[in-house]
Amino acid sequence: MVGIFEGNEDVGTVLHPGSVEYDAAKGSYTIAGSGENMWFARDGFQFVWKKVSGDVTLMADISFIGKGVNEHRKAVLMVRQTLDADSVYADVALHGSGLTSLQYREEQGAATHEIQANVTAPKRVRIEKRSAYFAVSLAGADDAFHLAGGSTRIALKEPFYVGIGVCSHDKDVAEKAVFSNVELKTPAVASATTLYGTLETITVASTDRRVVYVAPQRFEAPNWMPDGKNLLFNRNGHIEKIPVAGGTPQVVDTGFAIRCNNDHGISPDGTLLAISDQSQEEHRSLVYIVPIGGGVPRRITKNSPSYWHGWSPDGKTLAFVGQRNDDFDIYTIPVAGGEETRLTTAKGLDDGPDYSPDGQFIYFNSERTGHMQIWRMRADGSEQEQVTFDEFNNWFPHISPDGQQMVFLTYEASVTGHPENKDVMLRLMSLKDKKVTVLAKLFGGQGTINVPSWSPDGKQLAFVSYQLVPDGK
Repeated sequence: MVGIFEGNEDVGTVLHPGSVEYDAAKGSYTIAGSGENMWFARDGFQFVWKKVSGDVTLMADISFIGKGVNEHRKAVLMVRQTLDADSVYADVALHGSGLTSLQYREEQGAATHEIQANVTAPKRVRIEKRSAYFAVSLAGADDAFHLAGGSTRIALKEPFYVGIGVCSHDKDVAEKAVFSNVELKTPAVASATTLYGTLETITVASTDRRVVYVAPQRFEAPNWMPDGKNLLFNRNGHIEKIPVAGGTPQVVDTGFAIRCNNDHGISPDGTLLAISDQSQEEHRSLVYIVPIGGGVPRRITKNSPSYWHGWSPDGKTLAFVGQRNDDFDIYTIPVAGGEETRLTTAKGLDDGPDYSPDGQFIYFNSERTGHMQIWRMRADGSEQEQVTFDEFNNWFPHISPDGQQMVFLTYEASVTGHPENKDVMLRLMSLKDKKVTVLAKLFGGQGTINVPSWSPDGKQLAFVSYQLVPDGK
């Protein structure tokens, strides 16, 4: 026994054997760990562990000893399937530089990924496993925990290992960190929860995520602005703007349109914003245009309800979803004003139209085959063809700026519609070979990625994930 833990050992290959010293009087653990990294497909570090089952919460104050050789030395709170170097795991990793991340390996031998918090050098850290979801909270000098951002979904078999560890990130040295006020608990069953939203970005090449903004509210549907430095999203009927680097959101003036929903987007030249608002005419959604910096809305659609989804690359035409005579179909309408043109007539819901960057196609989702799949058609509505063929329900296709990839939202086969608060995936299809990969597994759905959210350079995406956090946490 080592304090509250059962044992300790080096995981993976290390040149300098690790160790742990437990101070019973202080309840602290001083861990020395070597190891080249805790990343990619294999780890090397000193791990102090206990075998457990079920849901678990582990928290501690962490401080490094000495200046350190590598700024990416890591001290972690970890939940791990096995003691193999390539095991499935999730941890909260405090780096020597202050960077703090939720790191995880979803399958044995797979690459490690991370969700970077927008808080650095916390005093106290916590990782929590509830069912298959892992989440991180951080505290400063006041010891008050705040949710650090996005969660990830990983299936572990019981029992598994939970513990604390150190990696030097330099195979030739050992580094030390002190873990104090360590608490290992089984979380109580939540009697009430609060929904938290997290605005995140994800780098497509690595699938690593970064937290932009967290709040105990529902907000939705980020658009990436053409400057690459700011995002728009909707909350409480308004459109808000926030720097990609993080900060305090600012409300965009949309005049009388104070019931904006999550169907909004920016013109190709970056000067205009299309919004869908429900403040007028029996509170049914209508499409309007406002200047990108805010101003008086100009009405585009005569009929309601209408929900904007796409802007043609030449900036002259909007694609939207309209409910007419109890049918939801895809329509287009000139930005300058005019009559709407119906493009789809198939039975069943058609939704989520978005143009390809060359303007030749409109991609959309349709349930005409019995469950929701991605389709595409020529911009005039001709040559409608199915793009995805699987057992899932797929929504909201968005094509990358170079026209090579398509991101979309995926629900399990049993889910109808696009509800909120569901287990979902962000998936990516290569349009050249139709290969589909998973970008992220998260808790979300409605509001996650309803509208175009590729970064201008095509390297990142913005989205919103959610968590139901037990009250009092």
